[in-house]
Amino acid sequence: MYDITIIGGGIVGLATALRLKEQRSSLKILLLEKENEVAKHQTGHNSGVIHSGLYYKPGSLKATNCIRGYQMLIDFCNREGVHYDLCGKIVVATSEDQRPLLRNLFERGNQNGLTDNRMISQGEIREIEPHVVGLEGIWVPYTGIIDYKTVSEKYAECFQKLGGEIRFGEKAIDIKDRNSYSEVVSATGKVFETKLIVNCAGLYSDKVAQLTQAENIKVRVIPFRGEYYKIRPERHHLVKNLIYPVPDPNFPFLGVHFTRMIEGGIEAGPNAVFAFRREGYDKLDFNFPELMESLAWPGFRKVAMKYWKTGMGEYYRSFSKAAFTKALQGLIPEIQSDDLVPGGAGVRAQACDYDGGLLDDFSIIENKNAINVCNAPSPAATSSLSIGQTVSERVLARI
Repeated sequence: MYDITIIGGGIVGLATALRLKEQRSSLKILLLEKENEVAKHQTGHNSGVIHSGLYYKPGSLKATNCIRGYQMLIDFCNREGVHYDLCGKIVVATSEDQRPLLRNLFERGNQNGLTDNRMISQGEIREIEPHVVGLEGIWVPYTGIIDYKTVSEKYAECFQKLGGEIRFGEKAIDIKDRNSYSEVVSATGKVFETKLIVNCAGLYSDKVAQLTQAENIKVRVIPFRGEYYKIRPERHHLVKNLIYPVPDPNFPFLGVHFTRMIEGGIEAGPNAVFAFRREGYDKLDFNFPELMESLAWPGFRKVAMKYWKTGMGEYYRSFSKAAFTKALQGLIPEIQSDDLVPGGAGVRAQACDYDGGLLDDFSIIENKNAINVCNAPSPAATSSLSIGQTVSERVLARI
């Protein structure tokens, strides 16, 4: 019998496991991961940015966890020898109508405690990123780059050193309520008895939540694929560090941007297109039952009606390298189609409620048997230890 069983070996599940074991070493904790390694999906396809907390509504779970998690992550990496680089980034307004949005973003950053941010002029933009064209911008010195797969592996190592148990190749397919405990049934036929379940299943968090309390789970995960190009090495001089546009305040994605990677190289992207399967990293990846589930959800249909023009534009950019290049040229006019080679892709688990709201904040749903982390969007990786702390506090209050 386990005290706690955590489902999902991404960065949030691992951080939660580690924080629990650090705070109460006597707990018998099991982490189940359906793949043969940690961080296989959202975490392993992450762009590797250490986010500062600039974008998020002050007082929201996103803002508080990002700011607290940022420092916890830096402290952990310093202690465990995980390499990172706080290289800073610029957010650039390229049109007059973006100036008010940029200034609102700057004020939001101040409200979140980012007092070292500063507004920069057109000339200062050129000093920081000589090839960027913009009217004005924000310099964000807090932002950095890291490899979150490496971070996840280090979380797993520390958790196991403290006596935690990880089992790979164990996909949870059923959860049975036995009143005083639960049984987690895996696809291999094994049954794990546990007092409490913590669901950190990412792209399948809603499906696992339905196993614990089907009737009260009022959100569904809608998968959105983000596709990247890489910049050819001979054109790396066009980008010094990180360059972002002013985001659309009505859409929960940051727009195509340029990111220097911790292991070398530069990525450009991502777009944001509806994926036809939850782990659909390729344009042609397709899962008919999962697609039908997404299309049947009333909330998603409302989202599709509201954002159909934006969605069509994203699809067009997905299949048109010229259109993708044009979007990037809004920041760096010198970039050309020939400078870009196909890169990787990630899939974001975007929770959508019944009424068509795309959840922008973290969502944690508790019931008798489980604590379900049903929405942990970016900056979940940056915030992972803080989210893990938040979840662990809820767990410890019940154990």
